[in-house]
Amino acid sequence: MSGAVSRLSQLASQLLPHQGHNHKQHIHTLSPTLFLPRAASIEPDATAVVHVTANNKILRRSYIELADRARGLAYFLKSHGYKRVGILCPNTPAFLESYFGIAAAGGVSVAINYRLKQDDIAYIFDHAEVDVIIVDSEYLELLGKYRESHPKTLLIEDTDTDAVEGQLCGPFDDAVLEGLKIDAHSGSKGWDGLQTQAEDEDSLFSLAYTSGTTARPKGVEYTHRGVYLAALANVVESGLNFHRDRCKYLWTLPMFHATGWTFPWSVTMVRGTHYCLRKIDYAVIWRLLKDEGITHFSAAPTVNTLLCNAEQASKLDQPVRVAVAASPPTAHLFQQMTALNLHPVHVYGMTETYGPITKGYYMPAWDSLPDGERFAKMARQGHGFITSLPTRVIKTGDDVPEGTVVDVKKDGKEIGEIVFVGNICAKGYYKNPEATKKLFAGGVLHSGDLAVWHEDGAIQILDRAKDIIISGGENISSVALESMLANHPDILEAAVIGVSDSHWGERPKAFVTVQSGRRVTGEEIIDWAKHSSDISKFMVPREVEIISELPKTSTGKVKKTVLREWAKGADRQLVK
Repeated sequence: MSGAVSRLSQLASQLLPHQGHNHKQHIHTLSPTLFLPRAASIEPDATAVVHVTANNKILRRSYIELADRARGLAYFLKSHGYKRVGILCPNTPAFLESYFGIAAAGGVSVAINYRLKQDDIAYIFDHAEVDVIIVDSEYLELLGKYRESHPKTLLIEDTDTDAVEGQLCGPFDDAVLEGLKIDAHSGSKGWDGLQTQAEDEDSLFSLAYTSGTTARPKGVEYTHRGVYLAALANVVESGLNFHRDRCKYLWTLPMFHATGWTFPWSVTMVRGTHYCLRKIDYAVIWRLLKDEGITHFSAAPTVNTLLCNAEQASKLDQPVRVAVAASPPTAHLFQQMTALNLHPVHVYGMTETYGPITKGYYMPAWDSLPDGERFAKMARQGHGFITSLPTRVIKTGDDVPEGTVVDVKKDGKEIGEIVFVGNICAKGYYKNPEATKKLFAGGVLHSGDLAVWHEDGAIQILDRAKDIIISGGENISSVALESMLANHPDILEAAVIGVSDSHWGERPKAFVTVQSGRRVTGEEIIDWAKHSSDISKFMVPREVEIISELPKTSTGKVKKTVLREWAKGADRQLVK
């Protein structure tokens, strides 16, 4: 690697205007790739990455080291002409380096869920037209189906060790070293020879694929401008620059999920430390929270529920800000988290909005409210992010013509669909103009989530349109029922679906898991709901089934499609 003085000089020069980027005097094109060389030039020795490797070594890298490795990867990709780069990795340093290196080479990243079936993985990489794949050693076998039809696609294997050269390092490290040598032999241009500002900020930056639970996954088009502004919003909304020295961000959220909600660039922007984590391990998470002084992490309600109920759970000495999203949280969960000094920052969004796009802002006036009411307000989806336009709730139904956009009343009662407009809406679906047209019908991005709009401007989700239960003509929110059941002292998690009923059309059925060491029957839970909860009697589930574990996606969402199949009597070993 080049000397520190030379590297810093190259980094500093990259921050100055250059020819060929279509600059205007008063603006520059937006691309988040610049955040890495900027961080390395300001604070080169700051700790950028902490990670326990696959060979069980503690790895710590500075920002200058992170920048050098991303730069090496970029020159490797650029010299070989690779433009579409797949990523199939857990939360490792190589994954983080790849996001920056791919973009710096002028390429497009395609990071996908390693929990998908081989068929879906093959479909996504084929649909995205990748010409090289960066893959963790643990997941090589998942490319078997893809390799059958694409035997010539280069695979760059990452062994995730602490070695950067020699016997223990793998093909990924070799590619990084090759790229650094290419840069050195071609004039040592450093970052100045790479693309840290986009020619066109509205051009494709990455493809983030939807889960594809009911159809083939769709490739959501992210732009340089969109990722930049979504990352900037995360800094503000999650308070990443709140700390005196720097934030310490724990990667519990998969980096592949909506490009890690753009937190790879958010944390780097403020020169924070990325604590990479290969897998969710609650004992390890609690150790890091206590010993390393973690300041932030992001996780779905189900992850936070299991974290709060882990054997190692105890109140932390210092507050930790937790971005909670993926499915609507309950007030009970927020009360549990706060008691442990885990302060929830409730955000909401979807793959099509770069992850989070709203936040439940806490109001000082709520301090005097009873706990139940205060935490219920905190659990609302809230208002649109600072870099977006206000989130809206619009009328739906057969009497509303398709493409018509009319707001519901801000009364907390009228139900409508959440829609988005603004900077952090994705550009569309890759190679799918019909789906894109439907997504943006009426000039707004449709979420498919049903909500009410409160007088104070905050939105509150009631359900996905497909999850609303219509029983005897009455709408029942599965979210409201799940929130009620979460208050039962013996219940750990709850999920509610609608099942067929000959008299009412539909009725709610609950699947619940029980806290460790507790015993309760479905009948006892139903009796409690009838006499000790505050929900209407017609909403009480007539059936509560206790199971060992709820089926979930990789991001912690409950797979209600699976629960519906279970309710119909499907073989639970086959339907997962």
